[in-house]
Amino acid sequence: MPKQRYVLLDRDGVINRDSDDFIKSPEQWLPIEGSLEAIALLNAHGYKVIVVTNQSGIARGLFDVAMLEKIHDKMHRLLNEKGGVISAVYYCPHGPDSHCECRKPKAGLLKDFATDFDADLTTIAVIGDSLRDLQAAEAVCAQPILVKTGKGQQTLTNNPHFNSLVFENLYEAATYITARSEA
Repeated sequence: MPKQRYVLLDRDGVINRDSDDFIKSPEQWLPIEGSLEAIALLNAHGYKVIVVTNQSGIARGLFDVAMLEKIHDKMHRLLNEKGGVISAVYYCPHGPDSHCECRKPKAGLLKDFATDFDADLTTIAVIGDSLRDLQAAEAVCAQPILVKTGKGQQTLTNNPHFNSLVFENLYEAATYITARSEA
């Protein structure tokens, strides 16, 4: 039996539109064009999709865990309408100064996923729009992939020599991943 395949995604700026003021409610959570279809495409090719996201708005008192769950309920519902599924969501609720092990660029969330799913991180693509997403992937020898949505173009401009695949958006990245898996 073939081993289960996974793709890890950051949330804000990759799946949904990002905001410097944080996504604080389901009404503010708006998918990026093609992102839900990208997840459905990955699922159709046998990939389980996992979200790995920093959510420091909790530590900052901008929203609570119950509101985050409502935001994620909307994400799951809209994705389900497109035929896709996110198998798990891992989030760091801490602020930038907390010194926790789960806040990207540290790799705690990725390691937690690997333990829970008995997954080999060196075989997994991690897709993000920020340097910290790419650094977390690199820390565990996963494949960092940058999308230009969200903060991605700025990340690329500020870090032109970072060793990462780069795509316009999540749909292009998903198309690349699924084409490689068919080869």
